Amino acid sequence: MKTIGLLGGMSWESTVGYYRAINEGVKARLGGLHSAQIAMYSVDFDPIEKLQHAGDWDATATLLSQSAMQVQNAGADALLICTNTMHKVAPKIEAALNIPILHIADATANVLLKQGVTRVGLLGTAFTMEQDFYKGRLADQFGLDVVVPNEADRAIVHRVIYQELCLGKTDAASKREYLRIIDALAADGAEAVILGCTEIGLLVQQPDTVVPLVDTTAIHAQAAVDFILSE
Repeated sequence: MKTIGLLGGMSWESTVGYYRAINEGVKARLGGLHSAQIAMYSVDFDPIEKLQHAGDWDATATLLSQSAMQVQNAGADALLICTNTMHKVAPKIEAALNIPILHIADATANVLLKQGVTRVGLLGTAFTMEQDFYKGRLADQFGLDVVVPNEADRAIVHRVIYQELCLGKTDAASKREYLRIIDALAADGAEAVILGCTEIGLLVQQPDTVVPLVDTTAIHAQAAVDFILSE
């Protein structure tokens, strides 16, 4: 069994989901008392969030690279960055390591392609929805047509993530807004909608909507299980 590295804490509420899903996945495959070999470093999210909104991505890359090195030194064979947004600096983190990063967008794209999806909606932080590091990768490397909410709805999605979900709060009114925005993306031709922030699955799940949802936390965790148990 290989050891998977987790760079978590962004936020810790979603990192809990990673830990649970990876261990459940290994147990389901191997049975008995089996669980996953995991090396995890969980960061303090507050200074990283401040650097994000200040636009100082180089500083976030430095902090996360240092943390990722700790994971590598603990014996990890590959790294998961347990957040969509911070894949913006994934190339800089990977350059500091001798182990590969299992990229969340790649794992998500592979699932979408297997499902036959070509036009997909994307929810996430404003950074993920508006900048090119994520949706550009989906388009350029996998040929997906990515649509995002309008400016006002992007602001709603972003606010709920940072002011509610990252604090462990779920609000019925916010859930209604998210479901409205998901419906709007479907009306714009999206065949499925990516929950492109690891906290969104805390608020909306597939039983809440007829629009197919793609939960990046679950997909990323499954990619980790496949890696752990690969030859």
